[in-house]
Amino acid sequence: MRIMLLGYGKMGKTIEKIAVDKGHQVPFIIDYNNIGELQNVKATDVDVAIEFTQPESAYHNVKYCIEQNIPVVCGTTGWLEKKSELEQLCISKGSAFFYASNYSVGVNLFFHFNKILAKIMGNYPIYQISMDEIHHTEKKDAPSGTAITLAEGILENISNKKSWVNEATDDSTLLPIISKRIENVSGTHSVYFDSEVDSIEIKHTAHNRHGFASGAVVAAEWLIGKKGVFGMDDLLKLNIK
Repeated sequence: MRIMLLGYGKMGKTIEKIAVDKGHQVPFIIDYNNIGELQNVKATDVDVAIEFTQPESAYHNVKYCIEQNIPVVCGTTGWLEKKSELEQLCISKGSAFFYASNYSVGVNLFFHFNKILAKIMGNYPIYQISMDEIHHTEKKDAPSGTAITLAEGILENISNKKSWVNEATDDSTLLPIISKRIENVSGTHSVYFDSEVDSIEIKHTAHNRHGFASGAVVAAEWLIGKKGVFGMDDLLKLNIK
């Protein structure tokens, strides 16, 4: 498989190593230093693109791949207000677009556990719900895309929560997410259900970037030959309700 890497930070370098170790080729690496070279890459040159850049770059990178019918796997967060536009473009072009806020298998299982617990806890309003997320200081967006996905899973299943906010709040209709940035932290997400008598907590802690990067390579392998818009539920066949 010939992979074009869009973004060559720590995640991009980890993806490259995993891909090469699995026998894949990485003939194109596009970063902010050579972004103009992207316009020279066509669908005949690569089999798939993996995009891990910054929010201000992701939209244009993914759009280019979709327009060129280059299957694209994207893990950049912080730009999702434009995601539905690119999903429609992908469908109209007959291309392939795979997006996930987090490519770790463990995190995607965590997403489902979170939805199941939220659906149950919605029957017990004595519990107040809150979240926190911790990432490395280089992460630009807050809350993390993973935290937003967790929050959406809660909002879908608890009717008295109207939206999330990235701060502490006394408004019972809002779901507070506290974001912390600490050196050399790969990512920790916690969801809390607190009452006067007890507390319930679910938590996922990433020990390194390998799980994220490995999942992105697996997603790229899976996307080859497909058309449409996909995510980790499709890849992992997670249909837990």
